[in-house]
Amino acid sequence: MIKIDTLTVQFGGIKPLDDLDAQFVAPICGLIGPNGAGKTTLLNVLSGFVRPTKGAILLNNALLLGLSPRRRVSLGLRRTFQQELVVDELTAMENVQAIADHVSRDRAVARREVGLALDFVGLSDRRNTLGRQLNLFERRMVEIAKTLIGRPTVILMDEPGAGLNESETERLRRLLVEIPSKFNTQLVLIDHDADLIASVCIETLVLDFGKRLAMGPTRAVLNDPVVRRAYLGRE
Repeated sequence: MIKIDTLTVQFGGIKPLDDLDAQFVAPICGLIGPNGAGKTTLLNVLSGFVRPTKGAILLNNALLLGLSPRRRVSLGLRRTFQQELVVDELTAMENVQAIADHVSRDRAVARREVGLALDFVGLSDRRNTLGRQLNLFERRMVEIAKTLIGRPTVILMDEPGAGLNESETERLRRLLVEIPSKFNTQLVLIDHDADLIASVCIETLVLDFGKRLAMGPTRAVLNDPVVRRAYLGRE
């Protein structure tokens, strides 16, 4: 569970996050809003890359603010980015193994976790393929596999469906809904695909100009007229 209390981020006169209060409790939570709403800023604060002006964040009752990104990883926080961070000169397996080398002290456990992660995302037969030879969907799967290493407690995903075609998005959807039960972890998902959010997220937070516009069961949130005007651009 993630609890956010009066979180504010300010850069000069701009507040990407403005007195935000929210709790992510469900196994899969959505985070949506128009461009510039503060979604990625929130993930950056949770990850430890941006220091807030004020506020507090609890991850399973542990205070996050003040902890380094590395310490947050040790607490089980994982993250994907809008741009895949796949090393072209390493194989799919080596890309995932590089994460295991940093979060696990037991090499046998690390090898087993890497194999399970690659199998889960459907890349077992591509494990020895260089990063530069992987297509967009496969690179995205490598990124997800990396988050599954080392007993994650919360995985933050920033637009994992961006650029995928319809069949790839459906494969992604089936994979996402399995993660909480299979890996005992919570997902917080940013994506502009409202259909993907609706199909996988149990509850959703909507941001607008850094403020909480709505939060609750995903279907109800997406049907809220205020949300439809601000985020979906229709009545």
